[in-house]
Amino acid sequence: MNQDLQYRLRPARAEDGRIIRSLVRKEHLNPMGIHWSRFTVAVDQNDAVIGCAQMKIHFDSSRELASLVVEDRWRGQGIARALITSLLNEHPGVIYLTCAARLEPLYQHLGFCTLSPDEMPPYFRRIYRLFNGLLTLFTRSGGFKVMRHAH
Repeated sequence: MNQDLQYRLRPARAEDGRIIRSLVRKEHLNPMGIHWSRFTVAVDQNDAVIGCAQMKIHFDSSRELASLVVEDRWRGQGIARALITSLLNEHPGVIYLTCAARLEPLYQHLGFCTLSPDEMPPYFRRIYRLFNGLLTLFTRSGGFKVMRHAH
């Protein structure tokens, strides 16, 4: 880990939209609902975007921490944790997220708890039922989890 690498967080700007979409696609995350105005970005000393995350609001008014990506060379620097903490502080209350099952322990460490389908708001219940079985059948990922953070 290179301690000389420095970053800061800021709200995304319109000109960040292209790189945000690129980061999300590169990580094979859900490309739907990507709008720069919902993002917080991590930038390096030259103001280049090196990480991002957004807060989505769904039709049922549930809020989702989504599209969390950090550039490979910047991983292990605490950037993901900083982005999560920033968004949770900016949006108090109940926040949901979906993640690959293998990431469940990481998010539990950050205060999220895993939900059963009957505990999920309508949007997440529908997505969970629609996709989790297919993911488990067609990949070795073990599916995905829906988690909640309340603060």
